[in-house]
Amino acid sequence: MRGLLKNVRYEVLPAKSTQDKVLAHVPRDVVVTVTASPVKGLEPTLDLATRLAAEGYGVVPHVPARLLRDGAHVAEVVARLREAGVDDVFVPAGDADPPAGPYEGALPVLRRLGELGSPFSRVGITGYPESHPLIDDDTTIQAMWDKRAHATYIVSNLCFDPRVLGEWVTRVRRRDVTLPVHVGVAGPVERTKLLAMAAKIGVGESTRFLARHASWFVRFAAPGGYTPERLLRRGAPVLTAPSAAVAGLHLFTFNQIAETERWRRGMLERLDGC
Repeated sequence: MRGLLKNVRYEVLPAKSTQDKVLAHVPRDVVVTVTASPVKGLEPTLDLATRLAAEGYGVVPHVPARLLRDGAHVAEVVARLREAGVDDVFVPAGDADPPAGPYEGALPVLRRLGELGSPFSRVGITGYPESHPLIDDDTTIQAMWDKRAHATYIVSNLCFDPRVLGEWVTRVRRRDVTLPVHVGVAGPVERTKLLAMAAKIGVGESTRFLARHASWFVRFAAPGGYTPERLLRRGAPVLTAPSAAVAGLHLFTFNQIAETERWRRGMLERLDGC
């Protein structure tokens, strides 16, 4: 499990204070991924990614397909990120409804990146251990198969059940999807702070966020409920097996960046003391 905690990525939201929090608490060997909002658009994501890259971080901006207006817009985003030295992007479908342009899902954008000469050495796509609200499980795994030639790794969406997570990794490998997986795990988030962060996202988006993820709040609020340490310890036998090809953790910080790094360091210290 130590390897999972050493090979970690922190997902952050592009808020006003995010850069200061990252600089104050995140070591330079931790990769920082920056989300994108269907309400605020790509600009805050690209701006924060550029600034963090200039500070020496490995940065992964989220570039949702549904926020891209057309092929020319894709080329503009690519040029801006490459100029900033960014060499890794995460391309989900995104939640914008309706889409800003012709892209309903990630695959056409991935193909467009190929037409532009595959400008990034690392390209991530989404995996869904827990069922997607609109797409059945077999379809999501088939989508990973379809995108495998255009991507270099998978980031799994949040999952709170180690059994479900382990079974999903096994199913992905049985379908001969061999891309390394960064396992999506919620950090040590307090329910009240998660609610506050949801409110800061924006009125319309906050409503959608809460509607899509109501079960998250139940997990965080339940007595003796979710902790990342418990999930990792229970899931470790599967997640650390060589056949799983799990590259590390993708920690959803919900901008509780100091708390997340403090928890990670504490876990590593406890493991070193065992």
